[in-house]
Amino acid sequence: MTGHDRQACQGILVTGGSGFVGKSLLKRLDEEPVWTPRALVRQQPESRLPGVDYRLFTELSDIDRATGYFEGVDTVIHLASRVHVMQETAADPLAEFRRVNVEGTLGLARAAVEAGVRRFVFVSSVKVNGETTDGRPPFDADEAPAPLDPYGISKHEAEEALRHLAAQTSLEVVIVRPVLVYGPGVKANFRSMMSWLNKGVPLPFGAIHNKRSLVSVDNLVDLLVACINHPAAANQTFLASDGEDLSTTELLRRLGTALGKPAKLLPVPAALIKGGAKMVGLGSLSQRLCGSLQVDISKTRELLGWTPPLGVDQALRATAVNFLKEQH
Repeated sequence: MTGHDRQACQGILVTGGSGFVGKSLLKRLDEEPVWTPRALVRQQPESRLPGVDYRLFTELSDIDRATGYFEGVDTVIHLASRVHVMQETAADPLAEFRRVNVEGTLGLARAAVEAGVRRFVFVSSVKVNGETTDGRPPFDADEAPAPLDPYGISKHEAEEALRHLAAQTSLEVVIVRPVLVYGPGVKANFRSMMSWLNKGVPLPFGAIHNKRSLVSVDNLVDLLVACINHPAAANQTFLASDGEDLSTTELLRRLGTALGKPAKLLPVPAALIKGGAKMVGLGSLSQRLCGSLQVDISKTRELLGWTPPLGVDQALRATAVNFLKEQH
């Protein structure tokens, strides 16, 4: 499809286009000729997709309709945010999260309204629901939020601000709360797990009986694309997952299979792991490894008629293949 032909397609503006999810989303939009994708990025990417219009920005809250970012745009998919910081340097972390995630989001949405944008898809976080489902049912999309950390609080406040804006204007707001996102190119703890497994390191996670929801980046992207035009998505909140919950033990075993390196797991009781981690200041990490965090995506399935296109094992294989390729 030529650039001229693209002009007649639906304009989609993606913020955070250079991030993990953003790159996958832009690739999907670029591959399908019905979209004209535009990406807001803080710096030009090393590799550019041919059909994507990349635009630089500094502060989301400073964007207005006069900048031209919204020209021809029907839908905004807002991924850019301040995420969890391992080594926090801000004197007031919550104020910094609010500046970016609340004020920045609202400034962008107001400019979108002024420019006549129809729909605003906001990628929030399961942390709006809370930190754990230990001793309770899976989180539901419409239950009362209970965020605990500055990131979750800022995302909740951004959701509330967007709902208020939608009630006052013609803007349709769609909120998507993903759980942990993984896939080809994933970093942080998930990549560390693959590295340990690939090296054959024995891990003390052979007796963890928790349940955690995950979502592959391809499944999340597919859901975001479904939210662009689905009439039932307007002014709704959805949870995103693969639809199959795993214990840490199950995840490591299946990830080891995907890597071709059977996991060497020692049956250390979860209570011992939690106690040891707390002593060395890693209590939050042990909660992610040993605690449960499940979401119920039945609303997402029923209201949108959406089913995760990739099964967990298929998504883990794609993640492992990419990881192994990067090792050479």
